[in-house]
Amino acid sequence: MASETSLRRLALALSLFLLIVSSLIPHRVLAAPLAETPALPDLTSFVSSVENGQSNTLRGVYVDGVFALPVIQQPSTDALYVSTAIGTLTQFELAARHGNIGLLAHDYLSGQYFSQLALGERVSLVYGKGRIETMQITKVYRYRATDPYSTTSDFTDLDTNQHLTDYQLFSKVYLGAEHATFQTCIEQDGNLSWGRLFVIAEPDTSQASSTQ
Repeated sequence: MASETSLRRLALALSLFLLIVSSLIPHRVLAAPLAETPALPDLTSFVSSVENGQSNTLRGVYVDGVFALPVIQQPSTDALYVSTAIGTLTQFELAARHGNIGLLAHDYLSGQYFSQLALGERVSLVYGKGRIETMQITKVYRYRATDPYSTTSDFTDLDTNQHLTDYQLFSKVYLGAEHATFQTCIEQDGNLSWGRLFVIAEPDTSQASSTQ
């Protein structure tokens, strides 16, 4: 198990990351409105489109009626990297180190879809050899950064008013039992770093993962 010191170091990196992801692009490229999103492929077609033969590599995420998005791996040496390609997600390497899945996207690109994920909705994680792991949305967290421009800002839960440090927030959304976390920023009054949205999906025990 990682020491508290190492976790605090990771949390600090996360805080820095949370600040920077909103300001990586000086000129924002707006994604198409949700209403104009093209019809989604069926799951079988999507699996075929993202397969690459690497059995342990997460290649795509499919949510029926919401999105079908390929996943780009974050470089192990660059915890600040988030893809700027339209229609992609980025897997968060720091989360992977702790055995969980983090899926990142800018709120004006693929992150716009995260707010459409509803409790109970099924999520299909697609791996490189066609294996599908089914998860279910179980929690949605919305936080306001108490100091949006600080790399060590604390956070306030918009629903419960609970106050968390950066370390506590990192632990809550990325550590613990197996799960996947969708993360994007919440913009408010032109402030791109105003808040954070986390959507948690846990293994759907009612459906076994399929293998190919």
